[in-house]
Amino acid sequence: MLIEKGRKVSVHYVLRVDSHEGEIVEETEENVPMEFVFGDDPMLPKFEEALKGLVKGDSFSVAIPCAEAYGEEEEDAYMEFPKSEFTADGEWDDELFEIGEVIPMQTPDGAVVQGIVTEVKLNSVVLDFNHPLAGEDLYFTGQVVDVS
Repeated sequence: MLIEKGRKVSVHYVLRVDSHEGEIVEETEENVPMEFVFGDDPMLPKFEEALKGLVKGDSFSVAIPCAEAYGEEEEDAYMEFPKSEFTADGEWDDELFEIGEVIPMQTPDGAVVQGIVTEVKLNSVVLDFNHPLAGEDLYFTGQVVDVS
């Protein structure tokens, strides 16, 4: 069965940055493929384009430039917050706010977004709300496990 709109697709993949031989940033587990409905679930358009028309057992390889993936990293996605916004009973938790930690936040309209701690200052903390793969060219290789 061909991969086309509305089909349930299962794939195993390895995602690298910088090149097809670059650092692995994500991969499926051996017995846990990624499953999605082709054309209906929120996937990168270039990723779906590379899979269209493939069948079970086919391999794929696709390079997606950052402009067609998650875009360039944006400076205005870095935001500074007073530490007082994150205290519980007046206490600041140093371990929770180490560089690289992911902090869930809520936008004014109620959406949950993830901020990555990039800097801890004396009275404030700087969070990065860019997508973790912003600014990166993506390189997927993988195999179609099933199409239904």
